[in-house]
Amino acid sequence: MAGINRNYDKLSSSYLFVEISKRTKAFAESHPGIRILRLGIGDTTEPLTPSVIRSLHLGVDKLADPKRYTGYGDEQGDARLRGAISEFYSRRKITVSPEEIFVSDGAKPDAANIQSIFEQGSIIAVQDPAYPVYVDSNVIAGRTGLSKGVTYDGILYMPCTEENGFFPSLPEKKADIIYLCSPNNPTGAVATREDLRRFVEYARENKSIIVFDAAYHSFVSDQKIPRSIYEIEGARECAIEINSFSKSSGFTGVRLGWSVVPMDLVVEGTPKGRVNALWKRRQSTMFNGASNIAQEGGIAAISEEGIIENQAVIDKYMANARAIRECFIGKGMKVFGGVNAPYLWIKTPGDMKSWEFFDKMLNEAHVVVTPGSGFGPSGEGYIRVSAFGHPEMISEAIDSVKANLKV
Repeated sequence: MAGINRNYDKLSSSYLFVEISKRTKAFAESHPGIRILRLGIGDTTEPLTPSVIRSLHLGVDKLADPKRYTGYGDEQGDARLRGAISEFYSRRKITVSPEEIFVSDGAKPDAANIQSIFEQGSIIAVQDPAYPVYVDSNVIAGRTGLSKGVTYDGILYMPCTEENGFFPSLPEKKADIIYLCSPNNPTGAVATREDLRRFVEYARENKSIIVFDAAYHSFVSDQKIPRSIYEIEGARECAIEINSFSKSSGFTGVRLGWSVVPMDLVVEGTPKGRVNALWKRRQSTMFNGASNIAQEGGIAAISEEGIIENQAVIDKYMANARAIRECFIGKGMKVFGGVNAPYLWIKTPGDMKSWEFFDKMLNEAHVVVTPGSGFGPSGEGYIRVSAFGHPEMISEAIDSVKANLKV
């Protein structure tokens, strides 16, 4: 008799964004005619840039031409794209070879799937709060015990609080796999070189692996803030970097990303190159590669022309972030993030719970935000606000908060 994976039963509640959608839909149905303004899920809204559009069209045209048609591609991704990504790192004085780059359909699936190449008994450490996929994918994989409300037995939570600048201290116990995200989703905090150096030293000493999510690297404007963990000496020996075109180039619907697994990366009992080979085996076994069309667009997006074009779009989102910061600060609330990241982390007034303030925002200002508690126990008492949106909608949401939110 076939059975189901009972680890799914451990998941503490419905996926965060599903619950947001459910509550928003219920409000809309009971308040017909009211315009709902969405500052919740971090989905891009601005059109793709001209050079990217041209390259996507080129990808389609190639499929219509017998002489240029392509089917299955290289297991690790189009060699031209991997070369372009390697050059992208090189321009920042970071050495990453094309053989260390694996093109995928986005950072989220890579963040979930990468844990499959490591030992089942590996101890997982996550920033708290954290993007839900880091925790939920390891719950589904059977690496945790039962849910204890908003936490799971078997996971080391590294609290990110106002007191530590929303970047954690080192794990109190030995961790085998450590998930870090900078610029951070949800808090909008960024890790300094010293912050990352401490974790790299810890990982090298303990033969741990850092899974570094750099999906929001392009939003960093402060030149002192690292955009890649490989800017830190020794990181090639202990870190996998996951990256994405979703937020830097507006590919949330196109779907394209990459992971870097250095040849120098080692874990206990394995030689150099072994982890790279395992990820290659996993990807070639369970993944047939990203769309040829999407990869054609990616080559343009990561070119010097594409980066300049996309930076103009990013600047528009960051202008949104500045306006949102001013709005909530003007309401007397504590606001973090939104400087080197498209997310703002806002403390709820008084002792109000995250979901309670979510409902208050929706009912009074008709604005959808994201409850901080959905990202982990240290997220309670905060909301995440996204700067992704057309400036006109952002302005309308800000006006509604100013006029209608009672704090």
